[in-house]
Amino acid sequence: MRVLLNVEIDTAKGNELIEAGRMGEVMGGILAALKPEAAYFHPRNGNRAITLVVESADNASLMGLAEPFWVQLGARVEAVPCTNADELAEGLGRL
Repeated sequence: MRVLLNVEIDTAKGNELIEAGRMGEVMGGILAALKPEAAYFHPRNGNRAITLVVESADNASLMGLAEPFWVQLGARVEAVPCTNADELAEGLGRL
């Protein structure tokens, strides 16, 4: 299952990691573990934010996708199931 993760990093935690020179290390570790199909970094609601497209084996796996962001970045995480164009066509064909 493909999932769009919208992540908003806690500003204080982000500042702490940047000042300690660890933001790259933390982000690199999370991205290496999740292996996103796509990753975008941008501001959202006045915070540092990331939008990722990742694969999830099933609904129970969603917690594992969000946990690194909660624990290491104090982030707010929104998970939205999504499809690509081929999957949309297949789904429409099932109607």
